[in-house]
Order: sequence, then C-alpha cells, then structure tokens
Amino acid sequence: MGDTRVRVGNARVRGAEAYWPPAGLLGRVGEADRRVLLGLGHGVVYPAGQITIHEADTSDFALLLIGGTVKVTAHAQDGREALVAVRMAGDLVGEFAGIDGQPRSGTVTTCGRVLARYILSSELLECTKQHPAIGLALSASVVAKLRTATGRIVDFTGCDVLGRLARILHHLAVTYGRPGRNQAQLPLSQPEMATLVGAAESSIHKALRALRESGAVVTGYRRITILDLDHLARIAVAAEANGATASGATASGATANGAAGAGSQAIPPNS
Repeated sequence: MGDTRVRVGNARVRGAEAYWPPAGLLGRVGEADRRVLLGLGHGVVYPAGQITIHEADTSDFALLLIGGTVKVTAHAQDGREALVAVRMAGDLVGEFAGIDGQPRSGTVTTCGRVLARYILSSELLECTKQHPAIGLALSASVVAKLRTATGRIVDFTGCDVLGRLARILHHLAVTYGRPGRNQAQLPLSQPEMATLVGAAESSIHKALRALRESGAVVTGYRRITILDLDHLARIAVAAEANGATASGATASGATANGAAGAGSQAIPPNS
C-alpha cells in the first residue's frame, strides 16, 4: 500500500486510511468522507503550550486535530480554571461556536506539538450540506461530547478522588486507545489531572501512588501509562459500588498508605 499520509506544513501525518479513534469525527466517517474532511481548510502546526482558541472570543473557526493533544479549559465564577476536556487526533474542536454563533465556551491549549486543519465555519457547514454522512457524524460527535459531560456529573456523585481519577483515566484510554489493547498512554500532567478530576494536587498525588502500587499505572513527566485497563476498570466499578460508604475508608495491604488521605476505598486485587 502506498503512503496515505497528508501534509501539514512541513510535516506528513496520518491519512484517510490510517487508524482513527471511533469517538472522534474522523473515526465516525468512511474513508471517502475522511479524505473530504482532511482536505478542508488549511494545515496548521502549533507548538506546545500554544493557545489556539480563547474563551469568550467571537471567532467561529474549528480545528480538526490530525496529530497531538489539546486541553479545553474554562473559568468558573470564582475565577478558578477548570479542565473541561482533553481532545486528541481525530477530534474536531471549536465547532460549537460555528454551529450556534455564540462566544467560545472554553480555551483550547496544546499539550505538546499539534497538527491540525484550520476550518472556517462556513466551509464546514457547507461540507455537511454536500456530504450528509459527515453532517450526521458531526451531530453524533457533538452529542457524544454532551453525553460525556453529563456522565461525568453523574459518575462523580458519591465517588472519592481515587474513584474519579480511575473513571477519567479509563474513559480517556478507552476513547482514544486502540481496540483490543489493555494498555494506553495519556499525555497528562498531575496538575492537569487534578483540574480534570476536581481535586487538590496533593489528593491526586496520593491517588496516583495508590494506582501505581496496585500495578494499574506508571507515571512520568507529563505522562501517565495505563498498564492494565481491566484492573483500572475494576477500581472504577469498586468506586461506584462503595461510593455511599467510602467516606473515611482506607485501602488495605500495599495500597493503604497511598490511598489514605485521598478519601479512597480499598483497591480490588489485580488478578
């Protein structure tokens, strides 16, 4: 098979025939429509730490992520910054403003080098008219984001920090990892995990230590590697099952000291 990559600036990246996570826009369409999407707008390359979309801005372009990861943040009424979402290759970001014409609801910042297609809303909307399957995929993608946001509110009810962290990490790994693999790597720093989970960094440190000692994850600089997705899922399920009685409970065995202070229940054995 020939080279199917597309060019963004001086970089050549994955093309229409490559694997794209099914949750993202590029993973929701067939190869022909994927080529159409990859041909929209123009290619851009952003360095790490670049703000690509500003909260409350009135611009209406969207970014189709081809490579790399971005984080979406928003400010609460008390001024604190909240990490709303993490988006990766295959995702479309910034489409809400193009659809409803309202100011931006969040700020999009790159986590490392990012390659994308910069697409004006007029071009994107015209594309959905000319290609109905793309329009349906775009609608499904938006609905999925709203369902995820609602699910986070429901899932977090009654969960301690360990449970919330396990759920978030498992969700991201399943969403962006390759099917059939029991491992995944996520480009998240501990402060970013803290804002995503809605907890103090000290609590995240303790919860991560408990996950490391259980064999579920290993951590590095701006990176967390999930070693056992099935085990992480069991921890998340245990958080739900014990949510009503987990307050004040401590983990036993090797994870007792790591989980205590994060308000965590006992981690199920890794078997």
